[in-house]
Amino acid sequence: MKILLTGAAGFVGSHTAERLLEAGHTVTGVDNFDPYYAPEIKRRNAAAALSKHAERYRLVEGDFGDPALLARELPGCDAVIHLAAQAGVRPSLEDPLRYQRINVANVVALLEALRKHGPRKLVAASSSSVYGNVTPAPFCEDAPCAQPQSPYGASKRAGEIYCGSYAQLYGLRIVVVRPFTVYGPRQRPDMAIAAFARKILLGEPITLFGDGSSARDYTYVADIVSGLLGALQADIGFGIYNLGGDRPYELRELVALLEKVTGKRAEVNFTPMQAGDVERTCADLTRSRRDLGFAPKFSLEEGLRHTVAWVREEMAREGRQV
Repeated sequence: MKILLTGAAGFVGSHTAERLLEAGHTVTGVDNFDPYYAPEIKRRNAAAALSKHAERYRLVEGDFGDPALLARELPGCDAVIHLAAQAGVRPSLEDPLRYQRINVANVVALLEALRKHGPRKLVAASSSSVYGNVTPAPFCEDAPCAQPQSPYGASKRAGEIYCGSYAQLYGLRIVVVRPFTVYGPRQRPDMAIAAFARKILLGEPITLFGDGSSARDYTYVADIVSGLLGALQADIGFGIYNLGGDRPYELRELVALLEKVTGKRAEVNFTPMQAGDVERTCADLTRSRRDLGFAPKFSLEEGLRHTVAWVREEMAREGRQV
């Protein structure tokens, strides 16, 4: 297949590009190298695939909501995997209009381009943040998701609703996936696991929000990519699916596992929960197992071992010995 992949140089996007290319697909990546975090990190993410698969991989620098770019790049594609977004729960409280522009208006622009130019197949990444604090665990896709805890979560929910509308109106075949707390090599520097691992290795204190009892359904990046590829192959008109790690871990459990994997004790400071944060996430995987063949393979400890090994490599590249 020929795939258009948005957010191709990001954390999940770069892993997805590599898996698609290894499977023999041709990929056109789109990434605007937004400075939310250092663009040079994203360029490193994409470098190996660009070098190894130069004949089947092209990376276009631009915005996924740019109608001219989409009119140029979409014709001839068999499917789109849409991973680009303005990420970050807490920053969304400071600039909610930016999140609306990127995560809602640009999604509508993408859907309009698909309606006009094709292809008819879209796999779109949403977020577990749509569930907020009012959804009972485990989170089922049929939950109303009417009260996300942050503007980020609200923007992702709005994007889902637009996807459903366009699938119904124009016969687009759209699978929306809701990843739960993705971690692994190339994780964004603002995300907890990579940041915690680095600080623990350096002997620096880490800050936990709340009392350590908040819980997340952590999902290793390779499992998320498997879910995306399952969604790509699924014969579905429209559907929303959870991609989770199969059970939640409390924050203090995560820290204990990081201590085990790093071989170092963590110095922990506690601070109150932040606005926008949810107390617990927990994915019901019944539907995604049935329809996407999704089955997470990586335990949290195994995934953390791969992640910490990558953090050590990054620190060695920076000249930090631990």
